[in-house]
Amino acid sequence: MDLLLTEAQQAFRAEVRAFLAAELTPALREGQQRSAGVYPEPEISGAWQRTLHCKGWVAPTWPVEHGGTGWNAIERFIFECECALAGAPIVYPIGIRLAGPVILAYGTAEQKATWLPRILSGEDYWCQGFSEPGAGSDLASLATRAVREGDDYIVNGSKIWTTHAHHANRMFALVRTADTPKRQDGISFLVLDLDTPGIEVRPIRSIGGDHDVNQVFFTDVRVPAAHRIGAEGQGWEQAKYLLEFERGTGLFSSRLRSSMKRLEDATAASRPFADPHLARRLAEVAIEIDTFEMLELMTLGTLAPGANPGPVSSVLKLRASRLKQTVSALGVEALGAEALRWEGHADPLADVLVPDHLNARAATIFGGASEIQLGIIAKSIGGL
Repeated sequence: MDLLLTEAQQAFRAEVRAFLAAELTPALREGQQRSAGVYPEPEISGAWQRTLHCKGWVAPTWPVEHGGTGWNAIERFIFECECALAGAPIVYPIGIRLAGPVILAYGTAEQKATWLPRILSGEDYWCQGFSEPGAGSDLASLATRAVREGDDYIVNGSKIWTTHAHHANRMFALVRTADTPKRQDGISFLVLDLDTPGIEVRPIRSIGGDHDVNQVFFTDVRVPAAHRIGAEGQGWEQAKYLLEFERGTGLFSSRLRSSMKRLEDATAASRPFADPHLARRLAEVAIEIDTFEMLELMTLGTLAPGANPGPVSSVLKLRASRLKQTVSALGVEALGAEALRWEGHADPLADVLVPDHLNARAATIFGGASEIQLGIIAKSIGGL
């Protein structure tokens, strides 16, 4: 991959910068900057998604015929970088980056026509029903059951750590439709409307004080069989496909740079990086992000729009999670004794650094724990 921008790519960067200057409001920028949760709240992310949708830029990883941009790897990198550095909100990814690719790969023509346009526009807000109280890293042990009854499935069970389920109107979920010798073979992929009778969403407050995640309970929930994506028993294959998109199609390096910028802005008044130790740590982390950026570019350069990143996604997810924790820990270190204060700092932006650090402890768990990623890397890439 040639990293020197051509004249056309420089013109594209100028177009992106002009668009951001015209459309990215101070309120949206502040909403992202003050977010300590995994994703900003829907009033922030949704407003930005609608703006991008109007421009036709909301789904860079989708094929053009389904609403994608047709950008090559460098153009997508330019766009993601400029958005992050400008402080644009993160577009809530569960519909765009997770549900969308599975529907594109496994959905019927009717499912694509029904759900894809609403994902792009943000009319549907999705959540992911994978983990259960007894099935986290060992996802194949999930027990939420769907029993076929005529044209419907009757679903009973629960899901946990369900991000933004309290905002969502739609969920994709793995459910057990058969008891088979190999547990993975009895799992199917269903789409549920969250206003269906029998669904209850209970909040879980995180250590950072946020309400990002929930436990969702299903009691005799009737789901049309037409809402099953793919064949019955194909859910494990679809889940692996989806998780590779979750772990490997985001450009994390640009957001890590944005987090570093927030850290520097929040602690500027106290000049903590006049301390040689902290200055050295800042430089070390910046170099690590540079290195990770090159890894992302190498991966991105091999992918056509809509293509699956494969097992290398585990390498990206593992490294991004650890870097996220490193950056957030550096923020608390830079605050020094001020980190003992939960809120009320001289710069309100500093109030975000401690919750961000606490919430980042989960980064090496959600989306597949680090131990799981190491196992995938050893098996799929290392051949062990």
